[in-house]
Amino acid sequence: MSGGMGGGEGGVAEDLLTTKGDTHGYTTENARVAIGADTQVLTADSTEALGLKWAAIPTASNPSLSFVVACSDETTDLTTGQKTIFRMPYGFVLTAVRASVTTAPTGSGMIIDIEQNGTSILSTDITIDAGETSSTQAATAPVISTATLIDTAQISFDIDQIGSTNSGQGLKVYLIGSKS
Repeated sequence: MSGGMGGGEGGVAEDLLTTKGDTHGYTTENARVAIGADTQVLTADSTEALGLKWAAIPTASNPSLSFVVACSDETTDLTTGQKTIFRMPYGFVLTAVRASVTTAPTGSGMIIDIEQNGTSILSTDITIDAGETSSTQAATAPVISTATLIDTAQISFDIDQIGSTNSGQGLKVYLIGSKS
């Protein structure tokens, strides 16, 4: 059977799925996406190898929230160093981080780190590529290594690299997740 689910030419191998609820994913070849936990939903996530992940459903009692932190004014050229510090108003579990600028860095990209009580929470920092205004288009996605932000923890935002020709202006950093 060509192109069907029976494993023929262009099909998907029947033994790929092994557990009730498994589904298909694809990178360079067909792959198994294992079933998630009860009450989770399958969601698109470009940082995952298969472009999919299981995630908790935001609810009225635990909705998806975001903090948007301005790390500069809108018109002054950015410089490296620590820009903004605040204390978490409650425990928070991160699901994503991103950054944007109103004026793009040029010559080289921008690199931003986030620290909790002086320690980075990222194993791969946020980048805004040269000529871009958002980290969502970056060639390298940020990776969160510490997803739990502690109530009253000091959160700081550091610019580790600015554009070499034009540094960029108007930096905002976004913490996306839910109250813990």
